[in-house]
Amino acid sequence: MSVIESSAAHFTISEVAALTGLSAHTLRWYERIGLMPHVDRSHTGQRRFAQRDLDWLAFVGKLRLTGMPVAVMVRYAELVREGDHTREERRELLETTRRDVLSRITELQDALAVLDFKIGHYVTKTGGTTS
Repeated sequence: MSVIESSAAHFTISEVAALTGLSAHTLRWYERIGLMPHVDRSHTGQRRFAQRDLDWLAFVGKLRLTGMPVAVMVRYAELVREGDHTREERRELLETTRRDVLSRITELQDALAVLDFKIGHYVTKTGGTTS
């Protein structure tokens, strides 16, 4: 059965680690610091992740790619747990992150233009040393 086939499926921490590429240690840490919502437990205490947990981890992965600090991700997770009355603050956090991402994209495009120029310089020059 695939993850997509059943929303009622539960996954062990090792299965989630394999599906997400995160280590079991990281998953436990996410839970400990409040980045993961409450993860269900079996009657023996084993973590049982649901599809919603995998979806949340995918979102957290995107936030990590944006460069959002862990403390801000934890704050966002807290706001989600607090409910709908925090929608505005959540939106503001995401908009701030979006502005930061756009700024980084601009910086990277500038760096790429410099690299392209330099590569072009090496392609058109024969012999000699350039920096």
